[in-house]
Amino acid sequence: MYLFGASGHGKVIAEIAELLKFEIHGFIDENTNINDLLGYDVIPKIPENAKEIFISIGNNTIRKRISEKDEKYIYPTLIHPSSNISKRTKLGKGTAVMAGVSINACTYIGNHCIINTNASIDHDCIVENFVHISPNAALAGNVTVGEGTHIGIGASIIQGVKIGKWSTIGAGAVIIKDVPDGATVVGNPGRIIKIQEL
Repeated sequence: MYLFGASGHGKVIAEIAELLKFEIHGFIDENTNINDLLGYDVIPKIPENAKEIFISIGNNTIRKRISEKDEKYIYPTLIHPSSNISKRTKLGKGTAVMAGVSINACTYIGNHCIINTNASIDHDCIVENFVHISPNAALAGNVTVGEGTHIGIGASIIQGVKIGKWSTIGAGAVIIKDVPDGATVVGNPGRIIKIQEL
């Protein structure tokens, strides 16, 4: 397997892959100033013989762009052994679940998502493709998070809330009502400070 993105996030992904006994052939990164990461070679392009890729880039937009450009590859799902995931949860391809994560029954996590360290996702949630749930964020039951949205570190989302696509929920925000597409929300209770057109 090759890891696409030689960064801090890439380091965490590499260590999960090592724990899961994946054979890592190296990192791919367009930054030619990086030649080595964690003892693995860093090369600028995907080799012709590559079959399995994991996109180890934290930026949601870039993960989407790469995955749509390179659909021919196998994208494994990486789940840290210390996470606690219901057997009734479904996880999409290319998704990473970090250490200490809890995901409860009947939740759906889409493709190429990041469920970061110690995040908590309760029952019956829907997390669409390319979402990043940051460390220590908590989603109560029946929450929906739209494609490409970033839930900031330590944010809390009450039950039943729907968060739109490509929104940003600030660090520590408390979300008690629905959030439209493209919104940036901060504070407790959360308030919209910006909406970008998608």
